[in-house]
Amino acid sequence: MNSHSPAAALTARRIAVSFVAAISAVGVTAPLASADPLGTHSGESRHAPRAPLPAHRIPFTDARVTQQEDGSFLVSWKAPGVGSVTVHADDRAVAHGGAEDDVTVRGLPATDRRWFRLVPDQGAPLTLTDRSLRLEGAANFRDAGGYRTVDGRWVRMGVLYRADDLHALTDADLAKLQRLGIRTDFDLRTPGERATAPDRVPAGARYVAADAFGGHGTGRLPAAARTVERMMIRSHRGLVADPPALDAYRSLFRHANDPGSHALAYHCDRGKDRTGWATAALLTALGVDRDTVMRDYLATNDYLAANNAAALAEQPAAVAARLKPLLDCRAAYLNACFDQVTARFGTFDGYLRDGLGLNDQDLERLREALLAD
Repeated sequence: MNSHSPAAALTARRIAVSFVAAISAVGVTAPLASADPLGTHSGESRHAPRAPLPAHRIPFTDARVTQQEDGSFLVSWKAPGVGSVTVHADDRAVAHGGAEDDVTVRGLPATDRRWFRLVPDQGAPLTLTDRSLRLEGAANFRDAGGYRTVDGRWVRMGVLYRADDLHALTDADLAKLQRLGIRTDFDLRTPGERATAPDRVPAGARYVAADAFGGHGTGRLPAAARTVERMMIRSHRGLVADPPALDAYRSLFRHANDPGSHALAYHCDRGKDRTGWATAALLTALGVDRDTVMRDYLATNDYLAANNAAALAEQPAAVAARLKPLLDCRAAYLNACFDQVTARFGTFDGYLRDGLGLNDQDLERLREALLAD
């Protein structure tokens, strides 16, 4: 495609806005010097909750639902120690399996979201659905739940959603979100981003703006891809320690802690950086292990693969090479956030307490609202 087409120009402008916001988060307004990218870290800390929690009754150690292109559903699980598992949909059994199994369920009528209840022959059941909402206008709109915590509980699905820009939601998307009970649209973008691409908000939902970058300055794309990656790492550190980010995430946690705000959708422009740290922080506070948090973060690359490929194809090769680190989710970026937690607050518990102002009662209410046992 011609790089000077209207679509290409729009893509370039949107990417530029994202980059300007990123560099403003670390206060850079001048061209950057070239430097080697920072390395990734193994992330040996798992940031467990501050106090040991009791063992819980759900026997599943792993489980997921994936909707296939043909409309069928792959339901997989591991439940060590149980004899059998029965899969229910619409209050009827649709499949059976052993302690560890994969089953494909076909022929179910269409619905906004297809929920499955996994019922073991001993222990408590687990209710799951496919994470993606499959919206036409927001490819990265997906459920933040469906993950197991280190103490054996599960993050509830249908309560918290992470998303990309909601400006392009179709009328059908909005109707679907209304039926799914979205009560709060929490926007982490800058005023400039909100003005350029205002959200379409589901009927009846409350709109909350909390700028995690504290506005935006001026800047230009560095001349080397490795410099862009380094800049992204620095901006992710700012998401942990900069005052505007702390204010925004403090507000997000308070809304997540309020059942009256559920279901809550939080987002930025592409649902990857500001939204990525929001999700990582929430899941870690709930007791999800670091490896699982990282997998959820990197999954954005899959959800946005087609959009990113199209955006890069519109640019000359040299520009595309510099834009790719901006469009990617990379382990180094999220590791930079956790590294900054340690550098600034000592522990993740310190980040929650001293950075976000959460006390033990706040965290217990959060877990009661968002975890199933």
